[in-house]
Amino acid sequence: MKKIIEYIKESYNELVYKVSWPTRAELSNSAVVVMIASLIIAAFIFVVDMGFEGVMRFFYEKIF
Repeated sequence: MKKIIEYIKESYNELVYKVSWPTRAELSNSAVVVMIASLIIAAFIFVVDMGFEGVMRFFYEKIF
């Protein structure tokens, strides 16, 4: 039981005193970058999916 309590104390001390937390501005900028990157990737996947759909429709209309 002592090991668990010591582990929790050490973890708390590390989180409070050794970890460098981002500022609110850094966090906001990072969130914006992630949202923009997600939208770009989603748009790219949408375009590729529509392209594959068009190719598959072309082949299925010719075959069937």
